[in-house]
Formats: sequence, structure tokens, C-alpha cells
Amino acid sequence: MKRLNKRPWRPYLLILTSLICIGTAIVPQSHIVHAAAQISAASPDAALPAPPANHAQAAALIDVTSGRLLYSKEGDKRMRIASLTKIMTAIVAIEHGKLKDQVKVSKHAFAKEGSSLFLKLGEEMMLEHLLYGLMLRSGNDAASAIAEHVGGSEEGFVMLMNKKAEELGLEHSHFMNPHGLDHDDHYSTANDMARLTAYALQNPVFREIVKTEKKTAPNPNESWDYKWSNKNKMLRLYDGADGVKTGYTKKAFRCLVSSATRNGQQLAAVTLNDGDDWNDHAHLLDYGFEHFPLKTMIQKGQSIQGQALMTGKEFSYALHTSEEAAVVKKLVLHKISVPDLSFGKRGYIEITLNDRVLGRVPVYAKGGLLPGGEHSSADSRETAARPADRLSLGQAAAMIMKRLFGDPS
Repeated sequence: MKRLNKRPWRPYLLILTSLICIGTAIVPQSHIVHAAAQISAASPDAALPAPPANHAQAAALIDVTSGRLLYSKEGDKRMRIASLTKIMTAIVAIEHGKLKDQVKVSKHAFAKEGSSLFLKLGEEMMLEHLLYGLMLRSGNDAASAIAEHVGGSEEGFVMLMNKKAEELGLEHSHFMNPHGLDHDDHYSTANDMARLTAYALQNPVFREIVKTEKKTAPNPNESWDYKWSNKNKMLRLYDGADGVKTGYTKKAFRCLVSSATRNGQQLAAVTLNDGDDWNDHAHLLDYGFEHFPLKTMIQKGQSIQGQALMTGKEFSYALHTSEEAAVVKKLVLHKISVPDLSFGKRGYIEITLNDRVLGRVPVYAKGGLLPGGEHSSADSRETAARPADRLSLGQAAAMIMKRLFGDPS
């Protein structure tokens, strides 16, 4: 005898649950309609100013906010990066570790060759202080101690480093250790290091560490404290400098990543194997600030002309003056075929430069809710989310069931 299905509603519940979880993703591509008018018109490519000469075998310059590479010289050439490796070590440790943890120095870390904090065997130091020693004094002993603590072993930590490289799309980078001592299979590129640095500088802990010129760390086992001065001379040589890391080995030669902020814009420069890196970095940063200022193209909460819509976030990009006329902002609206369960999202603005997509900004119905519970209104004031501003789960479920199976009445 066939068993009766006592719960005939269960398949429909599964469908309903899927729709609720997916939200606007269920709107098919064929239901997307484009606004008839573009917000700005395009123009032909314009010649950009020539970058300054430099002595590096490979170099890159990036705008930290937008991630735009402003300059690249042999940018995808795989090279040794020495202690620039520690940029990856630091951000992985910050993201996976606990800053207040006490880290014990193992025999392996204690015996590490190269630049050192001169930590003692068995000594314990807070992870946060070790990170300062890592980035200011380039301590290889600190790098190994951090790796063993956060990753369980140095090998385990290296796996986290390579996983992060994959997540960030660093296609020409591979790490074999947390300190950067020479290894044939340990390499990166100027472009990859620029992208990694731009990512790391978004983290407030990392940002605070690398801009620090001097740091004192407690030494409970001695009558004196650790006192570290940052090896990055750019912090003292360049106006607005705020990071990030030096590097050197006999095979990698001089490597440097620096960053600086002026007029609200942060740039990061990378040079690999450069005998005149301090001067070259100053010239690269000057070039970026002078010719590619960061421009806010769209404000968060900005009203869209002719539409009862508002933007959900700000969008800024580093642009040369000659490129501004070539920027196109196109409004793309979703044709709502089911209740929009992702707050009041109605589509997005796509920003392009010479047919290359720079980014997308979500747009929301006025009076709806922006991400984070912010209420969209004409003056974009932050107000608490109100239950009446969106459908209850029960109301949404009823509307979806009605659309799928018709009105039972």
C-alpha cells in the first residue's frame, strides 16, 4: 500500500524558503531593463601623462580606495620580495589571530636567521606587540612565532597565506614562509603586492601598525622594555607617508612598499630590486597625487533624477582630468516580478570608463531601507528601521504563494 503524503505542503514550503533566501537573485536576466538615457556621455580615449622614470626592475602604483593601478612597470613579472612578505603575514595574523593572545617563542622561531627582535627562547609576548616588531623592525623570529601560534605550525600558516592570495586574485604570487627569506618557490609581483597592500590598508589594525614610527613593548622578564623604530624612512621623508614595509635579501635586493595620504586620497607604491627606492617612491607618489586625484562620482543617498530612487553607497575612483568626460553612469532597473525581499533594492548604477566597468552602485526605492537599517529619504538622514517599511515574513510568504499557485478564494 502506498503511504499517503500527510504533508502535501512541504514541496511548496521548500520552494517558498528558497525564494525567501535568494531574494532579488531570482529575477531573471531577461527581466532587467535599462534606462533610456545615460547619465553622462562617453568620449574617446585621452592620452595620460607619462610616469616618472625609476630604477626598479618592477614597480606599481595603486589608489587604495578604488584599487586602480595607476602605473605598472613589469608589473606581472614574478620576483623575490624579501620582507614585503610580512605584509601578507601581518594581515593574515590580524584576521585569524587574537591580538591579546600570548605567543610563546619556540626553538624554531628563536633560531631564525636574518633580521631579528632578539626574542628569547620560551619568551612570551602578546600577538599585537609581535605584529609591531614584525612590521617596524622586520623581525624574522617574530614572523615564525606568529605563524606557529596563528596557524598551528609554520606550514599551516603558509597555507593561510596562499589561501588569502587566491581569495584576493593574486595570480602571480606564491608563499613558502612567513618572513620572506629566499626560496625559489616564494615569489610575487609588483602588481600583486600593490593589490595586497591596498587590501591590507583597509584594515584599521594593520593601518595603525604600519604608520607607527616608534613603539614600546613591555618586557616582563627584564628591567628594560623593547623599543622599536620603524625602518621605513618614507615616514620621515615624505609628507603624508603612512606605511608600509621595507625588504632586503642578497637575492631580492632592495624592495619597498610605501603609502601616503593627501587630501583624503591614499596611494601605495611598490618597487622591487630598486637601488634608489626612497627617491623613486617620492616621485611615484607625487605623480599619482598630481595626475590621478580621487573623485567621488556618486554620493551615498543621492537622488536619481526622474526616478523615486536613491543610491545605496558612495563610489569614488582615481581619475585623470582628461578621462572624466569618458565616464558613463548607466541606470539598470530590475523589473519586479516577485516581492523584493532585499529591503527596497530596485537595481544599480553601472559606472564605466571607455567601456570598461569600474563598479556598480545599488539603488533603492525612496522610503525603503538601505543596508544596515538606514532609512532612505530625500536628505539621506540615518534613522532606525521601522517594521512598517518592509513586508513581514508572513506577508511576503502569502504574496509569493499567491503568485505561484493563485488566489485560493
